Amino acid sequence: MLIDLRSDTVTKPTPAMRRAMTEAEVGDDVLDGDPTVRRLEARVAELLGKEAALFFPTGTMANQTGIAVSSSPGTEALLDANAHIIHWEMAGAAAICGVQVRGVTPGDGRHVMNAEDLERTIRPPSIHAPSASLVCVENTHNGAGGKVTPLAELRALRAVADGHALPVHMDGARLWNASAATGTPLADFAACAHTVMLSFSKGLGCPVGAILVGDAATMKRAHMVRKRLGGGMRQSGILAAAALYALDAHLARLPEDHSNAKRFADRVDGAAGARVVPPDTNIVMIDLPAGVTSGAVAAAAKGDGVLISPWSNSRVRAVAHLDVDTATVTRAADVVRTAIERSAAAG
Repeated sequence: MLIDLRSDTVTKPTPAMRRAMTEAEVGDDVLDGDPTVRRLEARVAELLGKEAALFFPTGTMANQTGIAVSSSPGTEALLDANAHIIHWEMAGAAAICGVQVRGVTPGDGRHVMNAEDLERTIRPPSIHAPSASLVCVENTHNGAGGKVTPLAELRALRAVADGHALPVHMDGARLWNASAATGTPLADFAACAHTVMLSFSKGLGCPVGAILVGDAATMKRAHMVRKRLGGGMRQSGILAAAALYALDAHLARLPEDHSNAKRFADRVDGAAGARVVPPDTNIVMIDLPAGVTSGAVAAAAKGDGVLISPWSNSRVRAVAHLDVDTATVTRAADVVRTAIERSAAAG
């Protein structure tokens, strides 16, 4: 059987999660509001310390809705240069919201932008250049290797945004992981942003689903945007039940994934000169030695039963998750290390 470390989205619902889905109380969420969805929205809003929440089929739709309700067409959103919203959401901010994304480059070798980087990037008012209407942050940061932006830095970013009267949207697809890794309450992280998106289909092991939280008035506008995007679902309590189960059964186990990612990283680091970005959470980025391509390593690893993702021509990604235990991760790390060494020797 293949060991699949391409993402934490590849997990299958556990038998207990499937039972929760089967037994879910449901209604028509578009017409009357699904009772299980309402319970999920209320629970997550409370966890995040926000007034209201809205359930979505995908994190991308929730992110784009967060941008739509807080920005203005013909302006720009400022976010880390390697943010998921820039690279992996099909230019949705431009196509859907009429907003130009402007990447903020982290300085001094940092993995993720900080408050100084943001302040430096905000344009002075000009008739010739677009003004900013939104700041987006990502925590954990996928492209940086699952890096956590600590609470103090998020507060500093929020302070810069406030100083320029800019709302903040947080892509918190893996905010669960950031909280588990640091012990910071979810509500403290969420207080740094006006809207926050969280995914259920990543670290929590659900088959589908994301949620957007914010104040009640903003979530009312978000509901209209979701409808416009085709995100109204009917008996979606079946999906919400999986998320409710995951909050009870899977949230507390996230440190296991973080430990497995570190174990994987330690066993692969240095293979033929490869360098691993030290993981904060469950994502491991491996920078390959010169002359070794990600495609070659991924193909070699697949041949020995392990799936990893080419991230760039010289970088691969592996993600620890619910469906792989420590022994499995250890075997996978040894396969990937050998794949790198063989690829380097062949080159």
